[in-house]
Amino acid sequence: MRKTNFYEVAGHVFGVEAEDYIFEYADNYSFFLIEEKSSPLFKLEVKSEKFLQCYQEELSQEEEGQKIICGHTNDGKSVYEFILGGIKTGVLVCGENFVENVLYINKGYEKFSLDNALMIIFALASASKSTLLFHSSTIEKDGKGYMFLGKSGTGKSTHSRLWLKNIPQTELLNDDNPAVRIFNGNTVKVFGTPWSGKTPCYKNKSCELRSIVVLKQAPYNKITPLSGIFAYAAVVPGVSGKRWVKTIADSLHETENSLIQLVKVFQLECLPDDEASVLCYNTIK
Repeated sequence: MRKTNFYEVAGHVFGVEAEDYIFEYADNYSFFLIEEKSSPLFKLEVKSEKFLQCYQEELSQEEEGQKIICGHTNDGKSVYEFILGGIKTGVLVCGENFVENVLYINKGYEKFSLDNALMIIFALASASKSTLLFHSSTIEKDGKGYMFLGKSGTGKSTHSRLWLKNIPQTELLNDDNPAVRIFNGNTVKVFGTPWSGKTPCYKNKSCELRSIVVLKQAPYNKITPLSGIFAYAAVVPGVSGKRWVKTIADSLHETENSLIQLVKVFQLECLPDDEASVLCYNTIK
């Protein structure tokens, strides 16, 4: 039996239509479940069958045994194929403006494909709504949010754990994919999402974003404020998006440019030690 569930993340509503059993792989979305609403930002229809069409590959991205191939069909629809350990797990086909989308899932990989599909659609569909989906670990303290950015393996999660250990009254808001949204051109909030990497942290809450810290491994601890083009260049790599499509790239640029004017950005060159977390907090608090 098929049904549709509706969810709200960072103030954006989306619907997922699928067979009942699919939702057994969607526990992380239960915290964001809402009553049915009209005019959602997007909908995703999930089909437990193979995608048989051919498509033209545009580019691919691979990391830690996971690969996403991006392309398009002959009629211009965007295609994203998800591969895990060399196994094809599913194909996402996006409609115009990412409003109506279909995910073809190979059985046995429901959660992997569903999470990847919804992250991609959310990032692309919300790009024009002053919203950015980040690759970041995020801490909340006293109602303020602090985001840690950096390349994979830099130590974002480690730095968050050091804050939890050394800075009183802190909690983890999200450990991999928080959403940031600008309201009325002057208020920036960071939101928990259903996507948190290897750490099960799915909090349906938000707080004011106080600072963004870009981590860089070093044999010492030093923190430096960034501004202008340096802040922009530091923040952009942490944002998910389809930048080879001009409309999306323009929307992301506009939001990113506003973000660095509203939120302080720092670079932390550091060791993975207690001193780094204390130095960071005392500087940016």
